[in-house]
Amino acid sequence: MRLIRSLTRTKSIEQSIADAAEPGRQLRRSLSAWDLMILGVAVAVGAGIFSVGARAAGDFAGPAVTLSFVLAALTCALAIMCYAEFASTIPVAGSAYTYTYATLGEFLAWIIGWDLILELLTAAAVIAKYWGIYLSTVFDLFDITVPTTLQLGAVALDWGPLFIVGVFTALLIAGTQISARVNNVFTVIKVGIVVFVIVVGLTYFNADNLSPFVPPSAPTAGAAADVWSQSLVSWLTGAEPARYGVAGVLSGAALVFFAFIGFDVVATSAEEVRDPQRTLPRGIFGGLLLVTLLYIGVALALTGMVPYGLLAEAENPSLATAFVAVGADWAAQLISVGILVGLTTVIMVLLMGLARVLLAMSRDGLLPRWLSVTSSTRRTPVRLQLLCGAVVALLAGFTNVEILEEMINIGTLSAFVLVSIGVLVLRRTRPDLDRGYRVPFAPVLPVASALLCFYLMLNLTTLTWVRFAVWLAVGVLIYFAYGRRHSRVGMAPERGVPPAA
Repeated sequence: MRLIRSLTRTKSIEQSIADAAEPGRQLRRSLSAWDLMILGVAVAVGAGIFSVGARAAGDFAGPAVTLSFVLAALTCALAIMCYAEFASTIPVAGSAYTYTYATLGEFLAWIIGWDLILELLTAAAVIAKYWGIYLSTVFDLFDITVPTTLQLGAVALDWGPLFIVGVFTALLIAGTQISARVNNVFTVIKVGIVVFVIVVGLTYFNADNLSPFVPPSAPTAGAAADVWSQSLVSWLTGAEPARYGVAGVLSGAALVFFAFIGFDVVATSAEEVRDPQRTLPRGIFGGLLLVTLLYIGVALALTGMVPYGLLAEAENPSLATAFVAVGADWAAQLISVGILVGLTTVIMVLLMGLARVLLAMSRDGLLPRWLSVTSSTRRTPVRLQLLCGAVVALLAGFTNVEILEEMINIGTLSAFVLVSIGVLVLRRTRPDLDRGYRVPFAPVLPVASALLCFYLMLNLTTLTWVRFAVWLAVGVLIYFAYGRRHSRVGMAPERGVPPAA
């Protein structure tokens, strides 16, 4: 019983807010609703808008990829409503970790914090890796002879990821507001490129390419023999792996959900937002609306330009594939530059979010407390930002981290599930709290959010689930070896502090 009590102990809202004001571990409130909206757009609009949609159309949904984007956006919107209620009620760093700690207990909070580390660390490393790849592509397109890979004995070093991660690590250390200004400039540029690509793409629009809108279901060649590439739901039910049809639309939604990750990262900046009860909901929803419109525009332009079968035949389909097919080769250059600019801001926001989650966990003692010290002048977590930058740069520069791409989705979706449940728990346990935003039609919408997110998780591959299980096992070992014994909530009576509720 004592073990169960320790695993389910919660941290009160009041204590979370008080800890955020602890001298030497504070962050500066400097972000506006506009900054938050741009942060959301910055982290969501990256390479995914140019490539993930093409892959989903060719391999899964056909022209109905537009519905896949709508379904992914709806799922994200439901989850983001829950995030907005939490963030306006508990405006401190940590996002889903902090919210779970206040509602479902310390062990689940640790698990979700560990999931967030997986999501943000993997995403930052994967995106930084792709940044280096697209930097090489841009050099080639403009006939610039600069090698982006250096051979250090038996080790190959991609210097591009190290460079971009180093630049944004330095900016984030210098101050959140400075970083936000740089981010705003890059984000406006890449949104302009995306809008231009959509407008030009629609000039090649052919309505015949949208028929049939939902292609008939067809078996996936060779997939039945490969257990690891099957979706978990397909493997569990024994259904024959297939693409297109309704199942293809759902599988496409699970894939393009990758393009919507990042709005939970915006919630990690709650402690750095001015007037968070009003600013956070406006910033989060404004960013999601703009991103959804951009994605639907890209999906319509893409599937209207070329038959989906052409995308299915391409080895690595992208928006550039469609432009080349219609004779607009010049667009490949613009798209490559757009991807490079797009990835730049994604890396910055992910690095910031990763440091904020680790800050919250170390401030609570579940990770070493010395990590949560912030600069006395800039109010930024210098130690954590340096650590995050170093790990991301090493992963991106020296490993093939891009093979872990789907790990980003499963980490995000698992966090969404628990946050959706947590909203209902907090309403029951603390109905007295002042909420700047409330999810409408509760409990229907939070329950729908949890179920949709979990279903999308089931549509990820069995290999992704195995890797996820291994990651969770490592996290559990760390929690029992260190976190549980050093938890400040658990040690509160020993420190002469009333225990958290």
